[in-house]
Amino acid sequence: MKAEILNLLKETKDFVSGQELCERFQVSRTAIWKTVRQLEEEGYRIEAVRNRGYRLVGKPNAVTEAEISEGLHTKWLGREIRYYDSVDSTNQQVKRLADQGAAHGTLVTAESQTSGKGRRGRGWSSPAGTGAWMSFLLRPSIDPNHASMLTLVAALAVCNAVRDMTGLAAKIKWPNDIVINGKKLCGILTEMSTEELSIHYVVVGIGVNVNQSSFPDEIKQRATSLKLEGGRDYSRAELICRILEHFEHYYEIFLETEDLEGMAEEYNGKCVNAGREVCVLNPGGEYTGVSLGIDSQGDLLVKRGGGHVEKISSGEVSVRGIYGYV
Repeated sequence: MKAEILNLLKETKDFVSGQELCERFQVSRTAIWKTVRQLEEEGYRIEAVRNRGYRLVGKPNAVTEAEISEGLHTKWLGREIRYYDSVDSTNQQVKRLADQGAAHGTLVTAESQTSGKGRRGRGWSSPAGTGAWMSFLLRPSIDPNHASMLTLVAALAVCNAVRDMTGLAAKIKWPNDIVINGKKLCGILTEMSTEELSIHYVVVGIGVNVNQSSFPDEIKQRATSLKLEGGRDYSRAELICRILEHFEHYYEIFLETEDLEGMAEEYNGKCVNAGREVCVLNPGGEYTGVSLGIDSQGDLLVKRGGGHVEKISSGEVSVRGIYGYV
C-alpha cells in the first residue's frame, strides 16, 4: 500500500483527502497516517492540512524501490528490487538471495555498505547517502570461461550512463574502473557461482561515487565523485536506472556471440588505457608496453619492445599507467 499511496501523491499535484485514501485502499485513517509517517521517515516531504488531506512537496535523493522503479525502462533487469538501509555488501546480499532462488535480473541497492568489496579483496568506501551501491543477479546459459567479460560489459554500460546523464567525460580503465580526469569514479566486481561445468549464477556489483564532497586522506588523491566533477548533486536513482538500461542493451548483444565482438570498438574508444604506455604487474614481475585496447575476448593487448604483443587477462594481472593510476 505504501508504494501505491506514494505513486498517487506523485501523480496528483493538489491535495489528496484522507477520506479518498481510506476509501481507495479500504483502510482506516490511522493506517493512512502511519503510512504517511513511514514515507516521511524515508525522506519524502508531505504536507498535511486539516480538511484538505496530503500533498507531496519534496522527495529524497534515495535509492529505494519506489524511486528506481518509477524511472526504470528495462524489460527484465531490475524489475525485482530489494532495498536495504545498510548491508555488509550488495554482492553478498545478492548471493544470499540467489541461493534462495531469486530471479534473473534481481537488483539489490543499499544506502550504505559496512564491508563493501573491490577487486582482489580490497575494501570499497561506501558511506550512507552518497553513492550508487548496487548489485544484480544474472543466471546466464553461457560458458563459465566467458563470464569475466561481463565486467567489461558493465564498464561500458556505466561509462555511457554517466556520460548521458551528466555530460562528463567518463572513461574506462581496463578492466573494471570508470575514471574522470584520471581519478576513480566507479569500481565493478563480478563474481560467479558454478555447478559442475555450468554457471549457477553471476553477480555484477557496481559502486559509483555520486555526491561525495570529499574522501578519506588515503584515497582522496585518486578518487572522485560526480559532484566533485560536475559541481552539483545528482540523482542516484536516475543514475542506477540509466546503468541498468545500458547494461541490458549490451548484455543482449553479448549473449548473441558470448564475446565482445559487437562492442570492442566502442569500448576501445572509451578506454583510457588505449594508446598509452602502461605498466603490467603480474606474479612473475612487471614490464612496460603500449596498450592497444581489448580484443573480442576482453583481453588487453599490450605491445612490448621489439613489437611482440601480449594478451593480458584481467584475472591475472594489474595494469597501471607508468606515471600513476591511469
